[in-house]
Amino acid sequence: MKRLALAVALAAGSAHAQSDTATVSYVVSGVRVIQRKTTASIVVANLYLLGGVRQSTPRTAGIENLLLAVSERGTQKYPKDILRRALARTGSEIPVAPSEDWTLVSIHTTTSELDSTWSIFAERLMHPTLDSGDVEFVRGQMVSGVRQRADSPDATLDYLSDSIAYAGSPYALSPVGTETSLSRITRAELRAYERDQMVTSRMLLVFVGNVSRAKVVALVGSTIGKLPAGKYAWTMPDTMPTRPADVIFDQRPLPTNYLQGFINGPPANSLDAPALRVAAAVLSGRMFAEIRSRRNLTYAVSASFRDRGLTSMELYVTTTSPDTTVALMSEQVHELQDGEIETSRLRPLVQQFITEYFLDNETITAQADFLARNQLYRGDFHAGARFVADLKAVTGADVRRVARAYFKNVRWAYVGDPSRIRLDRLLIF
Repeated sequence: MKRLALAVALAAGSAHAQSDTATVSYVVSGVRVIQRKTTASIVVANLYLLGGVRQSTPRTAGIENLLLAVSERGTQKYPKDILRRALARTGSEIPVAPSEDWTLVSIHTTTSELDSTWSIFAERLMHPTLDSGDVEFVRGQMVSGVRQRADSPDATLDYLSDSIAYAGSPYALSPVGTETSLSRITRAELRAYERDQMVTSRMLLVFVGNVSRAKVVALVGSTIGKLPAGKYAWTMPDTMPTRPADVIFDQRPLPTNYLQGFINGPPANSLDAPALRVAAAVLSGRMFAEIRSRRNLTYAVSASFRDRGLTSMELYVTTTSPDTTVALMSEQVHELQDGEIETSRLRPLVQQFITEYFLDNETITAQADFLARNQLYRGDFHAGARFVADLKAVTGADVRRVARAYFKNVRWAYVGDPSRIRLDRLLIF
């Protein structure tokens, strides 16, 4: 009950975010900062290095992730062993998460350890040693990790679905790189990338915690604010190319077949985005009820909205009866396209979705990411104030409209036995 109350309070509070004076935005030495003051002793600082995969080429895919991973092994001020001991002493973390639209470098620490953790964080961005031995060590780990995805059906499915879903789009490149690209990136290229791409114009910093504005200004101004400004300007990624339905197979003698399909959605700042988010939730619930609960054909079936600059929806299922299961998935899609849900019946589902969304995003780390996504995708962190209102405004007619507009041309990845399914089952979506 406490978690539910918190979720409802967060949802209600988001509707009044524009009057929330605890959240402010300002620029420090060329770095855009969004700061939310809280009373918690935990501090999260999310630095978004903007551009994501658009900063690389097929030959250099994964270069930013490789650079930041190597920086963990030593800087000018903190040689490898000293860096590790210093971070361990603070009990803090500096995770790196590459994605299609940005690379996220975070600080998870406490107010008492912020100075020490920030010093390590800034050194990794500004003065990595990039020792040749460390480069080869980290490269070897990453190449091995890429190879090992073939051992997992789900990892293979993710790789294959990305390759077929986003060919010819800004998201065609992998933010973690490929075996070929990682093997070819040189130390000199890492050094050049650090020199040219670690610039303040690529940076959005979101601070959440019990930290004063004066403290944030001092930390940024004395460290990453001294980096070159550069000439980067954030823009939304281009529209996805329109492609027909398609499927790529990875034939394996598995008892269970794994399927994942993607459909292209609108840009994140489109008026259709909230309706597609709701439609995905409706479809997911219906597929689970029909395929999992009623037919017992799977333990995992879902439709998920992917919140990126260019949104999409993911269809996922594992099943021993793929032909029957995909036919049932198609039926549920067509029911949404052909019929119209009464808006009054939609309301409880939307409220449940809002509650679950905020339960999943109640940490200060998630709060920071919520602010950043609204700033980058919708032009202003205040847009988060409209998040709940936009979802509640979705009607049954809106759900049918976006289902008709976007629930088509599904591009599938299939890991398992292709003889268990008719090809036209996948291509009729």
